[in-house]
Amino acid sequence: MSRTALQGQLAVVTGASSGIGWAICHRLVDDGMVVVATARREARLQALQQSVSDRTRLVPVVADARDEGALQQVFDVVDARAEPLAVLVNNAGLGHKTSLHDGDTALWREILDVNVLALTICTREALQRMDKTIGGHIVHISSMSAHRVPDGSGMYSASKHAVKALTEALRKELRERQSQVRVTSISPGFVETEFAAHYHKSEAAAAETYGRFQVLRAEDVADAVAWVVHAPPHVEVHDLLLRPTEQTS
Repeated sequence: MSRTALQGQLAVVTGASSGIGWAICHRLVDDGMVVVATARREARLQALQQSVSDRTRLVPVVADARDEGALQQVFDVVDARAEPLAVLVNNAGLGHKTSLHDGDTALWREILDVNVLALTICTREALQRMDKTIGGHIVHISSMSAHRVPDGSGMYSASKHAVKALTEALRKELRERQSQVRVTSISPGFVETEFAAHYHKSEAAAAETYGRFQVLRAEDVADAVAWVVHAPPHVEVHDLLLRPTEQTS
């Protein structure tokens, strides 16, 4: 949709308290949307609201993506708003470097709960609201790990391959239903965020990861989100791979 068409409409962005989610919220607010921003960290969400260009257009909702009840409450907030829901950005995600040989089940479960189940729950809830209006756009922030399997990333890569499959399955369902909702998966390569420190459990490893060459900024991914959601209604950007120029994998 054009920027004008989306002005004053509602977007939900998960994982909004830092990195890519933070940047996406800024971009959509700048484009005139009202953004329901959700994450676990209340203080970060409050800081986000203070930092955007129009604080009245940022609605913070604290929710743990692993808790279905909390996710339902996010959409209760959506239902209480006057604006129609036009965009969902499933950005919440995490990774742990954990072996398939002797990995921790709790870490595997957290990866799948956040990267796969929360994404699917939010998609279901958004579709129920979008189908009642003129359509909308579901955007999954995936990863290059949806397209290859780096060493040591078995469960994380499996979760992102699942997102790839879910994106195509949803595209087919939407066409079968003759829905006007579009779906896009965006798979970034290296982006300088908190992800690497969390994944490697090491700030030094994160610095090494992001210091090899000029990696993407969170704003680069936000620009990609804006591009796909502002595309004309007859254009569906279905699968977007976004790498730093110097990244080889």
